[in-house]
Amino acid sequence: MTELEKIHSQDLYLCESEEIMSEQCACLEKQYDYNATRPSEAEKREALLKEMFAEIGEGCYIEPPLHSNWGGHNVHFGKHVYANFNLTLVDDTHIYVGDNTMLGPNVVLATAGHPIEPSLREKAYQYNIPVRIGNNCWLGAGVIVLPGITIGDNTVVGAGSVVTKDLPPNVIAVGNPCRVLRPISEKDREFFFKNKKINWDNIE
Repeated sequence: MTELEKIHSQDLYLCESEEIMSEQCACLEKQYDYNATRPSEAEKREALLKEMFAEIGEGCYIEPPLHSNWGGHNVHFGKHVYANFNLTLVDDTHIYVGDNTMLGPNVVLATAGHPIEPSLREKAYQYNIPVRIGNNCWLGAGVIVLPGITIGDNTVVGAGSVVTKDLPPNVIAVGNPCRVLRPISEKDREFFFKNKKINWDNIE
């Protein structure tokens, strides 16, 4: 098995192999083009994302600049995913993001890790574990999701949280390390922010 073939194996591999660097560079060229687009070039952005990403659904929007180890090559976005500026995708292996999920500014989704053993890090060994984000999630500004994490549908992760363990669906989770604060409840159907009520008559 080549080093390139090992990147999805969840085993240790040498990330600086010539074969990997060549493939990765080609992906990063497209990412450079995407980040160089003008705000008026929506169609060009959409076309580039279809080339760059493993999968990308209709209605997705990613605000440049986008930073991705493989230019989105191992990223699978559902429909209507929104990502604010400075999204960082450490996509050395697969990242899955479900439909209607929102990612705030400076969110990091990281699949890559390095051994604690110093002699292995000196030789540039690495491993990659997939990340999975469910449908209709909201990750606030500056959230960091570590390798191997799964976040369930509808879950909200508070700004600045570092997600080190899986999160179930339908909860609000915050902190470093991130922990479940409470389930999403009927009260959340009444108030959208502190004491501000939702006027359902005005909701389309």
